[in-house]
Amino acid sequence: MSLIYLLPSILEESRSEYQEIKNSIPGGRSFCPVERINHTEEESASLLARGDNLEFIQYLIREKELEGKIQLIYMDPPFYSKASYDAVIKLKSPLVDDSPAIKPTAYDDLWKTGMEEYLRMLCVRFFFIRDLLAEEGCFWVHLDWHVVHYVKILLDEIFGEDRFVNEIIWNYKSGGTGKRNFSRKHDTLLFYGKSKKYYFQPLQEKSYNRGYKPYRFKGVKEYKDELGWYTMVNMKDVWQVDMVGRTSAERTGYATQKPEQLLSRIVESCSRPGDLCADFFGGSGTLAATAEKLGRQWISCDVGGIATASSLKRMSVKKSTFTLLETEADEQSEELKVSLETEPIEFTDKKLVTVTLKGYDLDLRHIPLEGKDREVIKKFRKKDPLQLLEYWSVDFQYDGKIHNPQFSFPKEKDRIEKVCRQIGYNINKISIRAVDVFGNSTLTILQAGV
Repeated sequence: MSLIYLLPSILEESRSEYQEIKNSIPGGRSFCPVERINHTEEESASLLARGDNLEFIQYLIREKELEGKIQLIYMDPPFYSKASYDAVIKLKSPLVDDSPAIKPTAYDDLWKTGMEEYLRMLCVRFFFIRDLLAEEGCFWVHLDWHVVHYVKILLDEIFGEDRFVNEIIWNYKSGGTGKRNFSRKHDTLLFYGKSKKYYFQPLQEKSYNRGYKPYRFKGVKEYKDELGWYTMVNMKDVWQVDMVGRTSAERTGYATQKPEQLLSRIVESCSRPGDLCADFFGGSGTLAATAEKLGRQWISCDVGGIATASSLKRMSVKKSTFTLLETEADEQSEELKVSLETEPIEFTDKKLVTVTLKGYDLDLRHIPLEGKDREVIKKFRKKDPLQLLEYWSVDFQYDGKIHNPQFSFPKEKDRIEKVCRQIGYNINKISIRAVDVFGNSTLTILQAGV
């Protein structure tokens, strides 16, 4: 049977599942705040979560009371490509001979029972996304040729045909070419408003005059750059934006990473400074990074460890203030090797407290690698294990509940800081939390008694 005939049943079964889940709230899995990064006395609404996004959405409705309060939701789900996607992790150390990049699986876009399963997965989430959006809210879903035509039909039913605003074509140069088809060089983004009152601020772009010469029309402002004369017009629905290049400063190595320039257009046009923006297939955190840069608050969720580690590092480098949530609280472990030293400060009752990283005993059972990639990890584990860390932080006033670090150290340019110092007194417990390149976390608690 053609899939077009199955769309009504997909829609109704998804609606029933949505209603069943909705009726079960306030039940469901909770999320634990495990780390509060760069927090001061002023609380931030920005959240980074690791876990299933459907469970996380329920958590946001149930415990954060965010139904009807998110201005912009961007969704970049798997595209139904029926493929697996790798992250590229390049480890470097003067203690280890030059090693090839390792390529662990970032996520699978495989569906055992076919497109019906995939569309149901999306459809249930669409219903909840509609609930989360503010009355002036905007929803964007990012897809390609595989399923965008089917998703458009489902969204027209869930949001309403009259809530459809735009189909944006993102055109790029990268990608493969085929001998049996024209080169596929674009993705499609569907833009819907929660209501007729959706917020939208048109952006402008250059429109070059024919022959790059001045028109000199009365009342028309013209400008000139190195190419020639142009006018400013409202941005069109075909966007030429390059993918993230191999040498780009924003490149994380995460599979299918989207460029910040693309997300900037969405965030700037559909939200205001201070608004809350969300991405429930967060990947490497491009929506979060863009929202942070533009003065918005953000929520990002992904089920993958590599994605969460990448986003944690990326947002820490940006000095963003946010809370990290996971489905289980951290338990103390012994994988991270640290030393603690205290030194009295002359003529005061204070002491200098120094925490130093000494090693990291990565449990090889927790890494999704085989063959040569696994051998690379074993080499680093033996000779320079601290290079396997993506991020670590220290809380000198640990309350036994939430790790609230005063100092955080994301890896930057293949270098990770190994020493953290604090001057103070009445320091009883110190917690050190670290996350490796695969997203595994470890918590070490020291009794200071200073």
